[in-house]
Amino acid sequence: MQRTFSIIKPDAVQRNLQGQILADIQAAGLKIVAMKMIRMTRAQAEGFYAVHKERPFFASLTEYMSSAPVVCSVLEGENAIARYRELMGATNPANAAPGTLRQKYAENLEANAVHGSDAPETAAFEISYFFNAFEIVG
Repeated sequence: MQRTFSIIKPDAVQRNLQGQILADIQAAGLKIVAMKMIRMTRAQAEGFYAVHKERPFFASLTEYMSSAPVVCSVLEGENAIARYRELMGATNPANAAPGTLRQKYAENLEANAVHGSDAPETAAFEISYFFNAFEIVG
């Protein structure tokens, strides 16, 4: 079993799509073992995305991610990281395969509905950034 981290981003939460996205995640065979809705501060978003600090999109990304509530969750399953990445689809929804979360729910490259960990080390950091051990029930 492997765990990965997911965020349903502000654009999708504002359009009340979190239930549909969570249902798609579960239908894909991933188990939700922790979940919460939060509104990140700008400082929290900057800490979470610190790896992108030197990138030109950092300010826009952290402003966007702190602009409205998000739904954070920990997903569990066999090869959960790769499976969730495949379910999410390409970062740019214009390139996302049919049936993927981003193809179905994203508005544009930044407002692309969901985030997911890209590696075991990233998943460990991202999960611990938002959840403590008592909040994960799987």
